[in-house]
Amino acid sequence: MRNTWKRNLVLTTMVVLVGTAVFLNWKYTNRSAQAGTKILGESTLVSGSSDSAGAAKKASGSAAAVDEEGVYTGSDYFASARLTRQQARDNAIELLQKAAKESGASQSAADEASTGIQALASYTMKEAQIENLVTAKGYKDCVAFMGKDSISVVVSKDGDKLTDSDVAKIKDITVTETGYPASSVKIMKAN
Repeated sequence: MRNTWKRNLVLTTMVVLVGTAVFLNWKYTNRSAQAGTKILGESTLVSGSSDSAGAAKKASGSAAAVDEEGVYTGSDYFASARLTRQQARDNAIELLQKAAKESGASQSAADEASTGIQALASYTMKEAQIENLVTAKGYKDCVAFMGKDSISVVVSKDGDKLTDSDVAKIKDITVTETGYPASSVKIMKAN
């Protein structure tokens, strides 16, 4: 009885922490995007422009230089969001694996951890499928954040806002891929 309670507490805590981390990361990524901060690993192609000294300086020591001005503009938000989402998932999977391997862990705890890992893998696959299908419909970029009962989809599109037709297309893709009801789907345009 005590082991079951302890295991459930650990799993619940992990789920809450991962959810909070994803939310906070998403929220602060949006704030950082407006402030124009850098992303580790973000790079731009160095070309043979007339400022060859500047280009050589940028290229020295690395294969590509970091564009400090435009890191969070355009599709860079989407790359950052995907990276953040993947890091949060990797951390959650690591915690679940540790819980399953903990000495004295029951078979049901191991099974529950395995189920959690499979759910996270399923989310990752469905998010990638949604992102690919939405961009195939002609949108610049897309990132999906899937949870147990809902999904948020952020889309990049030319123009002022998403039309009802845009929302209907994206919602149809999302509902088809996840099986969630339309009321559980939130669609936003990236700024």
